[in-house]
Amino acid sequence: MIIPVENPVFVHEDFRTQKKTEELQLDNIIPTSKTSSDDDVFLAPEVNAFGHQFRDYADANNERQKSVEEFYKTQHTNQTLDFVKKMRHEYGKLDKMVMNIWECCELLNEVVDESDPDLDEPQIQHLLQSAEAIRKDYPNEDWLHLTALIHDLGKVLTLPQFGGLPQWAVVGDTFPVGCAFDESNIHHKYFMENPDFNNPNYNTKTGIYSEGCGLENIFMSWGHDDYMYLVAKENGCTLPSAGLFIIRYHSFYPLHKAGGYTHLMNEEDKDNLKWLQIFNKYDLYSKSKVQVDAEKVKPYYMSLIKKYFPEKLRW
Repeated sequence: MIIPVENPVFVHEDFRTQKKTEELQLDNIIPTSKTSSDDDVFLAPEVNAFGHQFRDYADANNERQKSVEEFYKTQHTNQTLDFVKKMRHEYGKLDKMVMNIWECCELLNEVVDESDPDLDEPQIQHLLQSAEAIRKDYPNEDWLHLTALIHDLGKVLTLPQFGGLPQWAVVGDTFPVGCAFDESNIHHKYFMENPDFNNPNYNTKTGIYSEGCGLENIFMSWGHDDYMYLVAKENGCTLPSAGLFIIRYHSFYPLHKAGGYTHLMNEEDKDNLKWLQIFNKYDLYSKSKVQVDAEKVKPYYMSLIKKYFPEKLRW
């Protein structure tokens, strides 16, 4: 199921000048909402919760910068094709727990993402903040509200009951394995320590894949994105393909922000990417120290969970 994007309103990167357009353009213009009043839309802040630029990995004054860079050094060294296949096989069994979506949301109270330079709040607040911001701007796209709520649920992989995976195997930007590591990846230099870096079967532009093969056929670095995608898909959720695309590729910044790896996309990917780029604004810029009252919004999201998911899921 492909959902068209109709007449969105765009805001340039200064977040002030709006203009209407007939098509969603895949460039540095940031889409905001289907309403024209500044009072009715989510306006992205210029700085994060620490007073720094968002996703600034080179700011020496950023308190979390050193630990974030060390995280990417470890991640880039260890995320190999063999590792990804092993994780997909193990976690594809979905034998860790049986619970509903909201129960999983509450588990995220115990998780803080060490790879995120923009926020150190429990992850459930990030889910609610992004979902509520999208709900405000796109009130009729309930599937998008729910997608925002659940997109990071896979971060429960860090918890003991899910195997207690290290953060480098759960969070951070994602990228394809089995082909060359594109220079659009943050801290690209650390891939030189990855065993796949010099493997002639994997270090060409397409590697084990073919041009236009479609992202669904690509092995992505293992983490919360791919895990939640497997959970949703295998439990028979009825979200549209754009929702599943957002879940699996929302951390794929080398693609949706830097334009890398487009040679692997097919036509459906290109359509779904439009929705991912809309979603990304809310995923990235809604992070805040101002918390959402979970109990107040819970009834609305429970109704969406019932609409798109079975009551209990295998995890």
